[in-house]
Amino acid sequence: MAYVETIPPEDADGPLEEVYKLGMRRDGRVAAILEVMSQHGQALSELMKLYMTIAYGPSGLSRAQREMIAVVVSKTNGCRY
Repeated sequence: MAYVETIPPEDADGPLEEVYKLGMRRDGRVAAILEVMSQHGQALSELMKLYMTIAYGPSGLSRAQREMIAVVVSKTNGCRY
């Protein structure tokens, strides 16, 4: 597995700090996937906006249906996350 240098939550500022705070509110911790992208705070911030729109925005699918699609795609891709 490759090593990725990350910015820990206590050192985050700007857009990265805001994304970390959102992660803490949602899960009580900063998810590893957020820390892996921490070197690019603005890109991570934009990705989180996209995620929130897809996961929680208006849709013909229920929240449960969207989550099930995410689980099936992750399993199909061999993703343990």
